[in-house]
Amino acid sequence: MTPDLMEAGSRARAAMVERQAQIEAAGGRVAARQQLLRLNEPDFTQGVALYLDDITVSFDGFKALNALTMTINVGELRCIIGPNGAGKTTMMDVITGKTRPDAGKAFFGSTIDLLRLRENDIVQAGIGRKFQKPTVFEQLSVFENLELALKADRSVRASALFRLNGAQADRIGEVLTLIHLKDSAQRTAGLLSHGQKQWLEIGMLLMQDPKLLLLDEPVAGMTDEETERTAELFLTLEGSHSLMVVEHDMKFIGELTEGKPNKKVTVLHEGSVLAEGTLAEVQANEKVVEVYLGR
Repeated sequence: MTPDLMEAGSRARAAMVERQAQIEAAGGRVAARQQLLRLNEPDFTQGVALYLDDITVSFDGFKALNALTMTINVGELRCIIGPNGAGKTTMMDVITGKTRPDAGKAFFGSTIDLLRLRENDIVQAGIGRKFQKPTVFEQLSVFENLELALKADRSVRASALFRLNGAQADRIGEVLTLIHLKDSAQRTAGLLSHGQKQWLEIGMLLMQDPKLLLLDEPVAGMTDEETERTAELFLTLEGSHSLMVVEHDMKFIGELTEGKPNKKVTVLHEGSVLAEGTLAEVQANEKVVEVYLGR
């Protein structure tokens, strides 16, 4: 074998070894991430669903979150209020992995470090988020939307072979009843009212069986009747799920907290907690009135 062929062979073998190492490293990262999720199943034995500690997020020198600290207990329905720019959306972005903070800690239960996980891993761990504008498959029926949202293997092969079983059909029926859309199961989603689309999207989240629900202005654009029924829905979910409800509608906040003197409302301002307590307490807080309620 000539020297040039020997040199070419050496280069090819070196390249093959390098490619194999890259493949193994990538596989190792995936395996490590999967192991992290298996080992860090949410542990709620301490009664805490979400723990944020000194979370700081800066954008070009502006602190969207400024040493934000907050705890939400298991099964709690927590209402979050505050003026525009208070940091409410950024806070949810941090919890769901969309934004990485400059400093601080964020834990789901006592075992899952949210800052170490990607967005899809956080969803798999049990955190669901609903944005202000409803996003549903408008050309499909209500039932089909819920069927697509089922928590199941979504690989190409699994999807091609998927058949709805009895337990899954029963679960869809339960959710349809819960979101007040049982009589509209076969209706095209695009024909629903705005409020009904909001309910459908909440139902799609519930099909994933989340332990913590983040709900961003869920009653914006709803009629009074739809708002009341949404309050009923959230109060039904309370206890079996932990809920964070970000909302400006104080009447809706009142419906969620009425008759429950221990239910907390958190007020954000300039990226930090300005006040926290019952609705009556934060409404009587002079600082809250000055920066938010008095406007």
